[in-house]
Amino acid sequence: MALQTIDSILEDLGFLDDWEDRYRYIIELGRSLPPLPDAARVDANKVRGCASQVWLDTHVSDETSPDPVMTFAGDSDAHIVRGLVALAVALYSGKRASEVAATDAIELFGRLGMKEHLSAQRSNGFRSLVDTMRNEAARRLTRHETA
Repeated sequence: MALQTIDSILEDLGFLDDWEDRYRYIIELGRSLPPLPDAARVDANKVRGCASQVWLDTHVSDETSPDPVMTFAGDSDAHIVRGLVALAVALYSGKRASEVAATDAIELFGRLGMKEHLSAQRSNGFRSLVDTMRNEAARRLTRHETA
């Protein structure tokens, strides 16, 4: 499965009524993530607040831009969490820092009914991942506002 857009993921999930099918789909999303290079599996890229190990590598299109385009890559040692990483990467990658900072993935998470079907630990881990991505975007925006 190729890396999908958030719109195609939402459409696909909309066709799946059974939560076992949704879990399988999310796991398949995780399998579609490109491998994260070993060089990115460093402590600085670990997402804090996740029970599983989660790494997030962030790239920006132009360090000098006041609102750079951000690209994320990630991985986890847990299948379902890797799928949640893929969901967040699909939502935020390729967007400007201002869009990343303003987009509420937790609202999307709730709209998909995931909060009710995932453990509190996984939900909290997803929140930590999203907070990390949005905070990185806000940091990129602030860097230029204070320069």
